[in-house]
Amino acid sequence: MRKKADILPSPAGFSASDASSRAIETVLASLEDSKAENIVSIDIQGKSSLGDYMVVASGRSHRHVAAVADQLLKALNDKGLGNARVEGLAGADWVLIDAGDVIVHVFRPEIREFYNIEKMWQAPDLEEETIH
Repeated sequence: MRKKADILPSPAGFSASDASSRAIETVLASLEDSKAENIVSIDIQGKSSLGDYMVVASGRSHRHVAAVADQLLKALNDKGLGNARVEGLAGADWVLIDAGDVIVHVFRPEIREFYNIEKMWQAPDLEEETIH
Protein backbone atom coordinates (compact mmCIF):
# COMPACT_ATOMS: atom_id res chain seq x y z
CA MET A 1 0.00 0.00 0.00
CA ARG A 2 1.34 3.43 -0.91
CA LYS A 3 1.75 6.26 1.54
CA LYS A 4 0.48 9.73 0.66
CA ALA A 5 4.05 10.94 0.17
CA ASP A 6 4.58 8.17 -2.43
CA ILE A 7 1.77 9.33 -4.73
CA LEU A 8 3.22 10.27 -8.09
CA PRO A 9 2.10 13.46 -9.83
CA SER A 10 -0.40 13.09 -12.62
CA PRO A 11 0.65 13.90 -16.19
CA ALA A 12 -1.03 17.30 -15.82
CA GLY A 13 1.35 18.15 -12.97
CA PHE A 14 -1.16 17.76 -10.16
CA SER A 15 -1.14 15.02 -7.56
CA ALA A 16 -4.20 12.80 -7.31
CA SER A 17 -5.29 14.54 -4.09
CA ASP A 18 -4.90 17.99 -5.72
CA ALA A 19 -7.04 16.92 -8.66
CA SER A 20 -9.63 15.45 -6.31
CA SER A 21 -9.70 18.65 -4.22
CA ARG A 22 -10.02 20.84 -7.32
CA ALA A 23 -12.80 18.63 -8.66
CA ILE A 24 -14.89 18.63 -5.47
CA GLU A 25 -14.46 22.39 -5.04
CA THR A 26 -15.51 22.97 -8.67
CA VAL A 27 -18.52 20.66 -8.34
CA LEU A 28 -19.79 22.23 -5.12
CA ALA A 29 -19.31 25.79 -6.40
CA SER A 30 -21.11 25.00 -9.66
CA LEU A 31 -24.03 23.35 -7.87
CA GLU A 32 -24.37 26.37 -5.55
CA ASP A 33 -24.21 28.78 -8.50
CA SER A 34 -26.88 26.76 -10.34
CA LYS A 35 -29.21 26.96 -7.33
CA ALA A 36 -29.20 23.18 -6.84
CA GLU A 37 -30.98 22.21 -3.64
CA ASN A 38 -30.12 19.92 -0.71
CA ILE A 39 -26.50 19.42 -1.76
CA VAL A 40 -24.83 16.56 0.12
CA SER A 41 -21.14 15.72 -0.29
CA ILE A 42 -20.08 12.24 0.85
CA ASP A 43 -16.45 11.22 1.30
CA ILE A 44 -16.24 7.69 -0.14
CA GLN A 45 -12.47 7.33 0.03
CA GLY A 46 -11.77 3.89 1.43
CA LYS A 47 -15.41 2.83 0.94
CA SER A 48 -15.30 2.46 -2.83
CA SER A 49 -12.86 2.48 -5.71
CA LEU A 50 -15.42 4.45 -7.75
CA GLY A 51 -13.99 7.78 -6.64
CA ASP A 52 -13.13 9.97 -3.68
CA TYR A 53 -16.41 11.86 -3.32
CA MET A 54 -20.05 11.42 -4.17
CA VAL A 55 -22.25 14.48 -4.38
CA VAL A 56 -26.04 14.32 -4.40
CA ALA A 57 -28.19 17.33 -5.25
CA SER A 58 -31.72 18.13 -6.35
CA GLY A 59 -33.21 20.29 -9.04
CA ARG A 60 -36.76 21.61 -8.86
CA SER A 61 -37.89 20.28 -12.26
CA HIS A 62 -36.69 18.40 -15.34
CA ARG A 63 -35.50 21.68 -16.83
CA HIS A 64 -33.64 22.68 -13.65
CA VAL A 65 -31.94 19.26 -13.34
CA ALA A 66 -30.76 19.48 -16.97
CA ALA A 67 -29.55 23.09 -16.50
CA VAL A 68 -27.64 22.18 -13.29
CA ALA A 69 -25.97 19.26 -15.09
CA ASP A 70 -25.08 21.37 -18.15
CA GLN A 71 -23.61 24.11 -15.95
CA LEU A 72 -21.58 21.55 -14.01
CA LEU A 73 -20.16 20.03 -17.20
CA LYS A 74 -19.18 23.50 -18.42
CA ALA A 75 -17.52 24.32 -15.08
CA LEU A 76 -15.53 21.07 -15.12
CA ASN A 77 -14.36 21.76 -18.69
CA ASP A 78 -13.45 25.37 -17.82
CA LYS A 79 -11.25 24.15 -14.94
CA GLY A 80 -9.51 21.57 -17.13
CA LEU A 81 -11.35 18.70 -15.46
CA GLY A 82 -13.26 17.68 -18.60
CA ASN A 83 -14.02 14.26 -20.06
CA ALA A 84 -16.80 13.62 -17.55
CA ARG A 85 -19.19 10.84 -18.51
CA VAL A 86 -22.90 11.67 -18.35
CA GLU A 87 -25.99 9.49 -18.12
CA GLY A 88 -29.64 10.50 -17.97
CA LEU A 89 -29.40 14.03 -19.34
CA ALA A 90 -32.12 13.44 -21.97
CA GLY A 91 -34.76 12.47 -19.39
CA ALA A 92 -33.44 14.76 -16.64
CA ASP A 93 -35.08 12.82 -13.79
CA TRP A 94 -31.70 11.63 -12.53
CA VAL A 95 -28.47 12.79 -14.14
CA LEU A 96 -25.25 10.99 -13.25
CA ILE A 97 -21.98 12.78 -13.94
CA ASP A 98 -18.81 10.75 -13.46
CA ALA A 99 -15.97 13.25 -13.23
CA GLY A 100 -13.40 10.65 -12.19
CA ASP A 101 -12.66 11.40 -8.54
CA VAL A 102 -16.10 12.92 -8.01
CA ILE A 103 -19.41 11.28 -8.90
CA VAL A 104 -22.39 13.62 -9.01
CA HIS A 105 -26.07 12.68 -8.93
CA VAL A 106 -28.61 15.40 -9.72
CA PHE A 107 -32.21 14.32 -9.09
CA ARG A 108 -35.70 15.66 -9.22
CA PRO A 109 -36.88 15.62 -5.56
CA GLU A 110 -39.33 12.70 -5.98
CA ILE A 111 -36.72 10.51 -7.67
CA ARG A 112 -34.12 11.34 -5.03
CA GLU A 113 -36.52 10.45 -2.24
CA PHE A 114 -37.37 7.14 -3.91
CA TYR A 115 -33.76 5.97 -4.40
CA ASN A 116 -32.30 7.61 -1.28
CA ILE A 117 -28.73 6.76 -2.33
CA GLU A 118 -27.06 9.10 0.13
CA LYS A 119 -28.40 7.00 3.00
CA MET A 120 -26.64 3.94 1.60
CA TRP A 121 -23.31 5.73 1.19
CA GLN A 122 -23.46 7.49 4.55
CA ALA A 123 -23.89 4.20 6.41
CA PRO A 124 -21.10 3.58 8.93
CA ASP A 125 -18.20 1.41 7.79
CA LEU A 126 -18.42 -2.23 8.69
CA GLU A 127 -15.57 -3.77 10.57
CA GLU A 128 -13.06 -5.61 8.41
CA GLU A 129 -13.90 -8.90 10.13
CA THR A 130 -17.52 -8.80 8.94
CA ILE A 131 -18.25 -11.65 6.52
CA HIS A 132 -20.39 -10.75 3.50
